[in-house]
Amino acid sequence: MERTEFRAMGTDVELLLDVPSERWTGSVFATARAEFARLEAILSRFRPESELSALNHAGRLEDASPDLVRVTELALEARERTGGRFDPTVHDALVAAGYDRTFDEVGSGGTVVVALPPARCLGSVRVDAETGEIVLGLGVRLDFGGIGKGYAVDRACELLAPFGPCLASAGGDLAVRGGNWPVGVEVNSGTITLELSSGAIATSGSDRRRWSTSDGDAHHLIDPQTGTPAKTDLLRVTAVGRTAVEAEVLAKSLYLAGAERATLEADELGVPAVLTLADGTSLLTGGLA
Repeated sequence: MERTEFRAMGTDVELLLDVPSERWTGSVFATARAEFARLEAILSRFRPESELSALNHAGRLEDASPDLVRVTELALEARERTGGRFDPTVHDALVAAGYDRTFDEVGSGGTVVVALPPARCLGSVRVDAETGEIVLGLGVRLDFGGIGKGYAVDRACELLAPFGPCLASAGGDLAVRGGNWPVGVEVNSGTITLELSSGAIATSGSDRRRWSTSDGDAHHLIDPQTGTPAKTDLLRVTAVGRTAVEAEVLAKSLYLAGAERATLEADELGVPAVLTLADGTSLLTGGLA
């Protein structure tokens, strides 16, 4: 089993590859790491030179890269599928909540002064996949933090899979291809182990990316209906999907739904999920037992 770790997209990344020694070459890890760096340079809102920053600044981008077009499409499809719970136009709401720089800076201590009122979400975004044009509505800016990370994890697996069974993990988003991988899911009483041979797991919750503001504690999961950090009876949700992008969307959508509705939806959709309530109770849904 070959393994590497590195830092990308503001989080720790781990790659595992079960490859016969005679086929092993370290170049495949280097390629996957370069892919993370390439996608971060396109999708990061924290890099002023990124393609996403150029789009957010101008409100319109012609001949956007295929990756920016695809991630924008995936995010809009997710918004439609979740009834607006997942929304890429939360950029200004995150800034208003104090998440106006990388989390390493925001979470480093002290108080973040909230200078802006809650921002509008669910804004207009138009994508022309044929020409590569992306047009944002007036005052609309995009954030691809979670879905961009999931997209990079999926891409890493695509690059590693031809060499053998593999796993890619980045800050709560994890995907595997081939083999049998035991994956631990944290609950208050310990750890639940799920076994994956394909697909992905993602976790969304208010207990990790938190910071202090002049209005109290805040976190990064914005409710698009209010433009403020979501308030639910859930602490975090771990969901299983076919891809890391899908799992990321499911986890956030179920978190915003709250425990009762999330349980019903996960069961109806057959989405294996672990729901951890604010009181520490854990619920297994979507066929888990």
